[in-house]
Amino acid sequence: MMRRDTRKTRAVSAGLLAAALVLTGCGGFGQREMDPETRRQLEQSGALAPRDRDTIWDLFNNRDDPNVTVEVNRYLWQASLEILDFMPIEAADPFSGVISFGYGTPPGGGQAYRATVFVTDPALEARSLRVALQSRGGAVNRETARQIEDAILTRARQLRIRDGRL
Repeated sequence: MMRRDTRKTRAVSAGLLAAALVLTGCGGFGQREMDPETRRQLEQSGALAPRDRDTIWDLFNNRDDPNVTVEVNRYLWQASLEILDFMPIEAADPFSGVISFGYGTPPGGGQAYRATVFVTDPALEARSLRVALQSRGGAVNRETARQIEDAILTRARQLRIRDGRL
């Protein structure tokens, strides 16, 4: 009995694999061409693969330059770590630009906070940084989060100026 079920499972798996291969071979039959300006914007944002990638297998060719794959501002990244050093780091991903901090109490403060920092752009600009701040009691005033953003931006500019003197 067990042997028959195994054969049936293998047959179903083989059939699903064959169907998947056939479907991946089907190109864009019946699809309209995208507006060139829309395509360019989507390619630049990374939401759409460039035209030189025709199939899913082209993603594994590793043609990307390793020096430009991390696209976050290093000064904002470092400044975030320095300004929020009283909080433990729970997760950090330089490829997506996200740093998640656990609860920590600032020096001289009595309330614990946790934060998530999102560095969205390689430019050293205010629009490249977003900080979400939360206390154990819930959401924190937006002005408090903005003060943290300002402190990070100020420190990032100081780091940039220091490196410019080398």
